[in-house]
Amino acid sequence: MKYFYFWSMLKPTLEILILWFVFYRVLVFFEGTRAFQVLRGITYLIIAYLISQILGLDTIIWLLTKFFGLSIIAILIIFQQELRQGLARLGQGHLFTVSLGEAEMIAMIDEVVDAVYKLSKRKTGCLMAIERETRLTSYSESGVAIDGKISSALLQSIFMPTTPLHDGGVIVKGDGIVAASCLFPLSDNPNFSRIVGTRHRAAVGLTEQTDAVVVMVSEETGEASIACDGRFIPVANKDRCFEILKELLIRTSKKKK
Repeated sequence: MKYFYFWSMLKPTLEILILWFVFYRVLVFFEGTRAFQVLRGITYLIIAYLISQILGLDTIIWLLTKFFGLSIIAILIIFQQELRQGLARLGQGHLFTVSLGEAEMIAMIDEVVDAVYKLSKRKTGCLMAIERETRLTSYSESGVAIDGKISSALLQSIFMPTTPLHDGGVIVKGDGIVAASCLFPLSDNPNFSRIVGTRHRAAVGLTEQTDAVVVMVSEETGEASIACDGRFIPVANKDRCFEILKELLIRTSKKKK
């Protein structure tokens, strides 16, 4: 008897926690996309629907009920790309991660930035993806396994035009280089495809499907840039590049915790 009483008290709390976790993960998946704004609008409508039920506003309740039925079909059609990207992140996400300490992260960022700007001076193209919460295993398997501790010298040697691994991207996990010569998905965003090259589209494409941070150098101009969440972030100089990576990899991680 006591067991059933305890379960009846625990059940509502458990259901609320599960629903809260699912809703939070959905918002994280679609953050920064058009679908995120729609989800926020739907949340406001749900609140309006609940208030209407409390106040007994039958006409508004009827209108909102019909609207919700039609909006499900419209969302599936209009936002199929965002939904596909969100489901891809769900399948690649993991609950348990072993993260580096702040000092180790800063050391890793320093090696990446040093390599990027030395390659930039020589106008040597490069593409480096830094893993965050979403696993990049499927992309690392498309390249050549390295499994070496990250260093500026190693990164520079990988992207030298005379080496067999310079084509494709490097995947960084923690303080190590997982693989090189990896294939990244190209962005199908028409705004990018007409004005940037393949390396830029690959950088944006990976960040559209994962939460990785991608650093790259253009082979044509030697300019360095950072891609994150399906967009480019301007990088004015070496110090600015370091600060942006620190913000994305350390401070963002702290906020999520």
